[in-house]
Amino acid sequence: MNHTNLQLAALLIICFSSLHSLAQINKQRFEFEFEGHVLNGVLNLPEKNPSKGLVLIVHGSGKTKAVEQEWYLDVRMQFVQSGYVVYMWDKQGCGKSEGSFDANQAVHNSAEEVIAAIHSLKQAAIPGADNIGLWGISRAGWINPLVIQQYKDIRFWISVSGVDDKENFPYLFTENLKIEGVPQDSIDLLVEEMRKGTKICHEGGDFDAYLKATPHLRRNRFWNRFNHGAITEENYNNWQAYFVTQELEVASGLMVYIQDFESILSQVDCPVLALFGEKDRNVDWAKTKSLYERTLGQHTDLTIQSFPDGNHNLFQCKTGGLYEIEDDGLGWKRCEGFLKAMEDWLLEKG
Repeated sequence: MNHTNLQLAALLIICFSSLHSLAQINKQRFEFEFEGHVLNGVLNLPEKNPSKGLVLIVHGSGKTKAVEQEWYLDVRMQFVQSGYVVYMWDKQGCGKSEGSFDANQAVHNSAEEVIAAIHSLKQAAIPGADNIGLWGISRAGWINPLVIQQYKDIRFWISVSGVDDKENFPYLFTENLKIEGVPQDSIDLLVEEMRKGTKICHEGGDFDAYLKATPHLRRNRFWNRFNHGAITEENYNNWQAYFVTQELEVASGLMVYIQDFESILSQVDCPVLALFGEKDRNVDWAKTKSLYERTLGQHTDLTIQSFPDGNHNLFQCKTGGLYEIEDDGLGWKRCEGFLKAMEDWLLEKG
């Protein structure tokens, strides 16, 4: 039952030219403390030119091995080549960061973690720390507006595959079932069983009640693959212990992550670049685009660009399905123009 807040973490791009270039860049370990735990991260600094600013990389959902595996290597390289220092760290309990990983970490708490990193960077007088920007993917679309709301000196925000105010699993589930060729009437049945099961879990119902409400769902191949196998009574009880403490939107059966999200977005006053893949089957990118246009677009400097062949992580794809790259052996090739869009935007806004 760990599906409610799950997104794919962006993966490592293996590119020898980028790795060679990275070796020429000043790379420093930097740690900061959050809630009594030391979190480990890495700074990349331009070698020659004075820094224009400092960009924080804010992760999506899931565990990270970002420092060890050089996540977002091409993105970080682009920032450094544009004259910015970049800072990226591993979540609690991941890599060399202390603590325990919490898959259900509240987005408000994640925002506090980002702000703790900012304070430590400024206290250490890291170059560029007086001009901080945020780059974030997926779940970071909830985190970064909260950071901007609480920390008033963010200079810009680059949102990649951003989200709206609610968790997106029903969209992910539906879109991937379509890719697998499941008929619409069967999709409707599966989604309805998912909602019923979620409601039963949230209201404290027992495992038997959940089983009776979800006979077709529990046999669905995609559902079981996403949950790493059939949901057991132990899985159910563990999830329920957390789930019953959360607010549920009665009409949709979804947990609401951020109250008044439109208002929070409308208060963002720094320039925003929003990048979307038009074949994103994890997040309803068109819905988020519309949300951004009626909030950010009315109150701040908003630039939106979408990529026709882009999946959730802005890699080129055919269908954008959750397991497409893994199953079909597609290459990890960025959408053409993705990195250039950030470079040009920073040059214009910087």
